[in-house]
Amino acid sequence: MDENTRYQVLRNDEEQYSLWPVDIEVPAGWQPVGKEGTEAECSAHVDEVWTDMRPKSLRERMENAGA
Repeated sequence: MDENTRYQVLRNDEEQYSLWPVDIEVPAGWQPVGKEGTEAECSAHVDEVWTDMRPKSLRERMENAGA
C-alpha cells in the first residue's frame, strides 16, 4: 500500500468493512459508504463505525435465538 494512494471505505451485505483504492473498480458485493481519504483516515472511520465484528446474519440469528 502506497502512502499516496487514496482509499474509500466499502461495506458488504453482512455489514463488514474494507478499505479499497478509489481508482480500482469496487468488487461485486461491496458498496462505498461515502468515506474517502488516506489509509489512516479510512481505517479510523472503520474503527469508529464497525464496533461489532460479527457478520449481520450471525447477529440476527443470535438475537432471534434470545427472543
